[in-house]
Amino acid sequence: MNYLRRRLSDSSFVANLPNGYMMDLQRPSSSSSSPASPATERRPPPAPAPAPAPALAPVLLAEFSEINLVSDVTAGCAVDMQVNRGGTKVVRSFRPDFVLVRQHAYSMTPGEDFRSLVIGLNYGSVPSVNSLFSIYSFCSKPWVFSHMIKLYQTLGPEKFPLNEQTFFPNHTQMLPTASLPVVVKMGHAYSGMGKIKVETASDFQDITSVVAIAKTYATAEPFVHSKYDIRIQKIGSNYKAYMRTSISGNWKANTGSAMLEQIAMTDRYRLWVDSCAEMFGGLDICAVNVCVCVCVCVCHQLLSVDTQPGPQTTQPRRAPGSGSPSQSGQASPQRARSATTSPSQAFQPGPIPSSGAGSQKQPAQLNKSQSLTNTFSETLRGNLTDDEAKAETIRSLLSLFSSITVSVLQNMSILS
Repeated sequence: MNYLRRRLSDSSFVANLPNGYMMDLQRPSSSSSSPASPATERRPPPAPAPAPAPALAPVLLAEFSEINLVSDVTAGCAVDMQVNRGGTKVVRSFRPDFVLVRQHAYSMTPGEDFRSLVIGLNYGSVPSVNSLFSIYSFCSKPWVFSHMIKLYQTLGPEKFPLNEQTFFPNHTQMLPTASLPVVVKMGHAYSGMGKIKVETASDFQDITSVVAIAKTYATAEPFVHSKYDIRIQKIGSNYKAYMRTSISGNWKANTGSAMLEQIAMTDRYRLWVDSCAEMFGGLDICAVNVCVCVCVCVCHQLLSVDTQPGPQTTQPRRAPGSGSPSQSGQASPQRARSATTSPSQAFQPGPIPSSGAGSQKQPAQLNKSQSLTNTFSETLRGNLTDDEAKAETIRSLLSLFSSITVSVLQNMSILS
């Protein structure tokens, strides 16, 4: 070996060797160093460190329609997966250790009933998020709603408000409800499908025949004008709340285009989603939708009504071409305002027409409030005096707006 070392010390010889070749023989020897042992001389150069393996994608990344499975008591669950990746058909067979379900397991659309696969995974004792028991329970919305009713009865309507809903197991039990319009939901559907807005009793009878052909259950709930809805989600211990405002103009607020904005998480929102997350043995991923309705607040203020002859503090508007109204027909204007209009859009009705001989018929260019006032006046004109007709008209208007206010306030702040 010493001879070889001296031979390889020639610079011309070493220069012709490849880089890194026989590096142990190219080291200069020293007088103090001991001769190398045969084991050291035969030791190969250290192998380069292997490159880190790329991260593997989840094995069970497929839709329900792309997998088949067989489950056994002792062997567990075996899955066959056939998917297309970039135009190439990939076939895999494996035994899953864990599954994350991100797809609806059941829909009434033909060919989208995958409840048997959920049963097979549960038969093979495959862990899942959420649990396979809860995923199977969510295959029927009325079944989920029935568990929310238990929360409503336990916590009370103040802490857990819930929309009024009636369940019909089949079409033979469907009868028009007292409050119309209503929303009829047929069977189990999502994304706005299977929902019909019914405004009259005859339309309710028509949709009953459709439910009979579909051979499914149905629910009916009062229709409310949604201002926006709030989606409260919980993933583990992480909470978030979003406000979704529809901009498509559809009465189904959860369809079409919408604006999404994250809002602050309140204790009330946390109570709702935590309560729902306790259903079906506990949900690791849960979301609750809250429908915020349009509140119509009617403010009917009477300024003054002068029934005696004399000058008026406010001069009523005169219709074109009409004669001067009599003194007994002059009254202060009335104002009404709702939450759907801004204060600048509040209307001011015209004078109540007089029954005297000098009064003429009002033209067609009257606003809605004037038409409503004239209707009451025309009804009462035959039997009552002018002063009595005006008083009766005011009482009728108050009763009308009061009934509207009570009806709307009863449908505020409900959960969808």
